[in-house]
Amino acid sequence: MAESMKKWYILRAISGKETKVKELVEAACKNNPDTLGKDICKVLVPTETVYTTRAGKKVQKERNLFSGYVFVQLALHKVVDSYEKDKDGKVLSVNYKYELGDTETFLQNTSNVIDFVRSRKGGKQPESVPEAQIARMLGAAEEVAASDAVEYNYIVGEKVKVNYGPFTGFHGEISEINQERHELTVIVKVFDRETPLKLDNSQVERE
Repeated sequence: MAESMKKWYILRAISGKETKVKELVEAACKNNPDTLGKDICKVLVPTETVYTTRAGKKVQKERNLFSGYVFVQLALHKVVDSYEKDKDGKVLSVNYKYELGDTETFLQNTSNVIDFVRSRKGGKQPESVPEAQIARMLGAAEEVAASDAVEYNYIVGEKVKVNYGPFTGFHGEISEINQERHELTVIVKVFDRETPLKLDNSQVERE
């Protein structure tokens, strides 16, 4: 087996189709375990959990952290680049290079993929991403997920602004908190009268 090393690369994908790209690539790896399955090590589409309100109900969904990008860990194969010889033609040393080979062509031609992120120095080669940068990126995603539990730790008397629903843009003060239902009672002024509103946590934001 040819010697190989692993590196991370970024695919530019049509926005909203990142998960579809991931599914297509993983399916191809499963169907071709001796080729693509060995060359494509991991496919990532980092997401975060967000909450929206529909018809007055809190809805949880996943949102891509990096819209339009898919991260892939690939095995680069070591091949001979050139030889250094003495005056008699005897080989003194061999210079190697690492290349993606047919895997690059497959990924570039995958449905909904635009191209690799290529060298910023004007080169045509796909630009690799340092492992440390990928680790930081995944760590950020975990921090976002962990923060969800404390994202709505409001207190009575806190000033908030309504950001969703018919009272969007109104400012008010929290008078009651229902932790179990993730619900707030916010006092706002409507036609100069103080009016209590029952709102989901996700319908307001801190001022």
